[in-house]
Amino acid sequence: MQTMTVPKKKTKTQAVPAHTSPRKVDFKRVGVLTGGGDCPGLNAVLRAVVKSAVFNYGWEIIGINEGFEGLLTPGKTHKLELKDVRGLLPRGGTILGSTNRGNPFEHKEDKEGKKVVVDISSLAMKSYEKLELDALIVIGGDGSLKIGQKFYNMGMNVVGVPKTIDNDLMATDATFGFQTAVITATEAIDKLHTTGESHNRAMILEVMGRYAGWIALESGLAGGADIILIPEIPYDIEEVCGKIRRRHETGSGFSIIVVAEGARPKGGDVTVLRAAKDASSLERLGGVGNVIAAQITEQTGVETRVTVLGHLQRGGTPSPFDRILSTRFGVEAVELVRQERFGRMVCYRDYRVDSVKIEDAVGAFKLVDPDGQMVRAAEAIGIGFGR
Repeated sequence: MQTMTVPKKKTKTQAVPAHTSPRKVDFKRVGVLTGGGDCPGLNAVLRAVVKSAVFNYGWEIIGINEGFEGLLTPGKTHKLELKDVRGLLPRGGTILGSTNRGNPFEHKEDKEGKKVVVDISSLAMKSYEKLELDALIVIGGDGSLKIGQKFYNMGMNVVGVPKTIDNDLMATDATFGFQTAVITATEAIDKLHTTGESHNRAMILEVMGRYAGWIALESGLAGGADIILIPEIPYDIEEVCGKIRRRHETGSGFSIIVVAEGARPKGGDVTVLRAAKDASSLERLGGVGNVIAAQITEQTGVETRVTVLGHLQRGGTPSPFDRILSTRFGVEAVELVRQERFGRMVCYRDYRVDSVKIEDAVGAFKLVDPDGQMVRAAEAIGIGFGR
């Protein structure tokens, strides 16, 4: 009886820096992308992924530009080498670019003059295979991670890294970018104190956070705000105006009010700049600061000014905490690939970096507890929440 010898699969090798001692593991070609809105720390994650993969294992990292769109467009991928990540640690934004509109499962196309939504995820899968990737590291928020989970269900080897300045992902105690956003907002509050006091005005600072009030709460507490309005505690405008009047009566001629963009009045809804165009898009929040300012001026006569911090919260140099957390997340993502623990997202719990299933990490949001310790501490020192 004649037997056939099956040739063994050749293991690829790659040169690594002479000063390193890479562990003996199979060569891997790993893709990495950044999706959703940008935030401080994304570049630090990319740096950690490349350096950890190359120094320890001699792997090849392929950068995919503009989120999942890069898997659908020729010429949007390139090899990331050590020279490409030098100097990235203090740099905000992402060298790969990002988009919050690139969902291959709900791709918008023009057909006969009409916008239609089609599923072209199979094209992204073919691109993944054509690139000969062994895994894909998805760095993004809830939306990007949901897309990553869907691709994992289709057979793609996905590892997730959570990213959001809103700090609203339930599965992790902290996300990088949040602390930097809080610092930016706190510095703005510090500056508003001086101009508010000079003119005896009520100064409103509107901050991001969508439906979570973490940025408003922590920056307001750190910056010495007099009133903090967050989505989790619907406000009564009468209480807000009453607080301002009492300050004036006791000799405090100015007031600092921090308002989360998702704040809403009792019995009312959020203020929307632009409604969602369809089921696959999100409404754009904003403008609540101006609404509240008009009501304060009308009811109290106090001149009120509004500062909308906007995308300043997404930019700039990441804080030391965010640089460290980003680095730890990037290293852990590489380790999950090495261990072939796919379909998981790195997370930060009890001061340790760990991982959870992506499917358990998305969909549920971490919101401020209206009766939690931080809110109680703020109220104990006289900060009002409009309730």
